Amino acid sequence: MFTILCNMKGSRKLNVEEAHLNTIEHYALFSDLLDSNGIVEDSVLEKLRLNVRSLLATGEPDPQLIDLCEHILFHNDMKAFGLHQLILLYIDWEKKKLDTLKASLKVD
Repeated sequence: MFTILCNMKGSRKLNVEEAHLNTIEHYALFSDLLDSNGIVEDSVLEKLRLNVRSLLATGEPDPQLIDLCEHILFHNDMKAFGLHQLILLYIDWEKKKLDTLKASLKVD
């Protein structure tokens, strides 16, 4: 389990599970989310939420996606700063997965 700060004061925190990160990866939720400036603002969080709502509206909702929404994306404490922290956590998580894969593929 990972913890992200939702505000700059550090008074609001959310616990992120690996299942949440796997769901983000599965649905490529961060793909093309940021503009060229790379700044995470409230409009970026709203764009993500709209994308997720459209995913939920099509067919049978995935329980993992619903869990991500309830505990992270639509949580009352989730703001732009928290999304920025979540994106950084996701990038670090992906990098560690890649490093582990590279290490397992090395032939001595």
